[in-house]
Amino acid sequence: MTNLARGGVVLTLILMIGIFFLSEVKTDAALIIANDSKGNIQPTNAEFISNNSTAIIKESTSAKNTTNEFGEIEHLIEAAISSSGNKTALMGSFSATAYCLKGRTASGGGVRRGIVAADPRILPLGTRIDLNAGSYSGSYVVADTGGAIKGRKLDIWVASCSEARRFGRRNVKVDRSGK
Repeated sequence: MTNLARGGVVLTLILMIGIFFLSEVKTDAALIIANDSKGNIQPTNAEFISNNSTAIIKESTSAKNTTNEFGEIEHLIEAAISSSGNKTALMGSFSATAYCLKGRTASGGGVRRGIVAADPRILPLGTRIDLNAGSYSGSYVVADTGGAIKGRKLDIWVASCSEARRFGRRNVKVDRSGK
């Protein structure tokens, strides 16, 4: 009976090692394909459409363009941004909750009105945003992160926990301020 158990353990180990080596080969092959295709990507469009402005710039480019032409396109885009005066970018809809904890934020400052916690991969620390959330609408700064805040989620700081419970969970519209 013990020989049967030992044989089962040995067989399991051999299978696990075999699976490990097979998966390693597939991953390497996928990486080689990805690296090969990365070299074939060429710029095709430089495109900018400014909000609340009539300036729409579309320049088609191809692989034969020189750096001088790209510099010209960048110059036109910068001119359109400066002429529009509105430097906000629509980020879309986020799921928002409120929190009432005391102490320090992830950016090192104390908690206060006007700060939100967000996923730093979506909204980096220090980003200024405009929130459309009913009576909580206004300008906020991303100054905190949270363990449960992943993806398109926000946590708005409020002064009292009862206010945070009243806020609940809602969908809000977010615009990134250019200030």
